[in-house]
Amino acid sequence: MTTAATEAIAPIPSFHLYDTTLRDGSQQEGLTLSVADKLAVARHLDELGVTYIEGGWPGAVPRDTEFFARAAQELELRSARLAAFGATRKAGLAVGEDPQVAALVDSGAPTITLVAKSDLRHVTGALRTTAEENLAMVRDTVEHLVGLGREVFLDAEHFFDGFIHDAEYTTSVLLAAYEAGASVLVLCDTNGGMLPHQVTEIVDQLRARLTAAGAGRPASAPTPTTTPAARSRTRSPRCGPESPTSRAASTATESAPATRTSSP
Repeated sequence: MTTAATEAIAPIPSFHLYDTTLRDGSQQEGLTLSVADKLAVARHLDELGVTYIEGGWPGAVPRDTEFFARAAQELELRSARLAAFGATRKAGLAVGEDPQVAALVDSGAPTITLVAKSDLRHVTGALRTTAEENLAMVRDTVEHLVGLGREVFLDAEHFFDGFIHDAEYTTSVLLAAYEAGASVLVLCDTNGGMLPHQVTEIVDQLRARLTAAGAGRPASAPTPTTTPAARSRTRSPRCGPESPTSRAASTATESAPATRTSSP
């Protein structure tokens, strides 16, 4: 590679591996991980140098709640940090009164990954709430967790389909999370229907919208990649709460949108 070509490529500020073996990875038919199994896998992932280990959905899955409780006493991680997966507050409920949000806090996980609806059709049809209330749910939950000293990632569920349907609203969901203090915005291809050129086109459009809104440094957004069971911040399988015990792998950089595609 020539010097000119090398200089034209901006270096990636940081690279992180976000592993979901303990949630999505345990969705394989015939595979059941006990809490002891999950603790053992977490130790091996730490030895491999994984940055983030998603331990599960505390408050929704009793075994995951127990995992985080035992991890606080039994795990001594050298390179990894635990992440707890959960959802934004429920519509019409104050964030401080939502038991699922409280369970995320009680998990003790330093990183919280929140799933949120970013397709307006799902906001009104599945959540049965208003566009404005959904934005408030995102904003309130992120602000609450960041205020408690947690690092927050936002999984924008059905992002690509939502962007095609209503780009302005889908972008507003990401902006609400960003302005509330989210560290990473994850762009989820929940249905897995986007082709690479479509992902590129939509991410380019999003970058332009975020830049126009003055949101961070979206130009450093990564190229989507996937692997079977470990993800850096370009995540792989289905992004969302369809199954409270699921997820797999991806790559991204600080203050930039990460993309995720779905796998069967």
